[in-house]
Amino acid sequence: MPSDLEVLLAGAAEVIPEDELRNRIARGRPLRVKLGLDPTAPAVTLGWAVVLRKLRDFQRLGHTAVLIVGDFTARVGDPSGMSETRPRLSKEAVQGFADRLLEQFWLILDRDATEVRYNSEWLEAMDMEAVLRMTASTTVARMLERDDFAKRYAEGRPISVMELLYPLLQGMDSVAVEADVELGGTDQKFNLLVGRDLQRDHGQEPQMVFTMPLLEGIDGVHKMSQSLGNYVGITESAEEMFGKLMSIPDELIG
Repeated sequence: MPSDLEVLLAGAAEVIPEDELRNRIARGRPLRVKLGLDPTAPAVTLGWAVVLRKLRDFQRLGHTAVLIVGDFTARVGDPSGMSETRPRLSKEAVQGFADRLLEQFWLILDRDATEVRYNSEWLEAMDMEAVLRMTASTTVARMLERDDFAKRYAEGRPISVMELLYPLLQGMDSVAVEADVELGGTDQKFNLLVGRDLQRDHGQEPQMVFTMPLLEGIDGVHKMSQSLGNYVGITESAEEMFGKLMSIPDELIG
């Protein structure tokens, strides 16, 4: 039988630092494994299912799944992989999406073994002093290391200060729940590393960064995305799923 570590590492794109995961598992204390998802659309796709299934692997091995519903950060807009500023959503729209998504999450995760937190709980409570203290933990130069920011800056396209704050807000989620591990797609690597920095600044042991590969959409080109319409939803009918999956280019079937 595969070891616990082999089960967790199966399918992972990158773990930073991998030896630390081995060390913390050896301590015998259940890890707090964080996954943050912004409710900006109504369906859980097969792309989301990749990282949700990895979170379930941690659950099955006795670790604590901490699901962060980004009801606050969804209103800010995650710029990861975006070539333009993402449109802002209203509080009501975000809550509506959150209610629909949670019911779908339980088709993959063990509901009774999942700690659900809404990040408005701590982010809405931050005053200006707390925000300024948070921003002091990084630099503009560091933020411009992100591929999407660097590309937009080089091309003269706008980057809002609000977008620059997003990785810090996501990092504050890790501080609030004292995460040992944060899961995300490979496009989230920068944000997850920022969380490590913020945890150090708050006297916490920095989380391990655990990224999963992005799943291409049914167009075979871009990552699966509801905004691009190239997705398969996990609650769609069998007929609809079959029709969409049959359109995937042959070279991606494996």
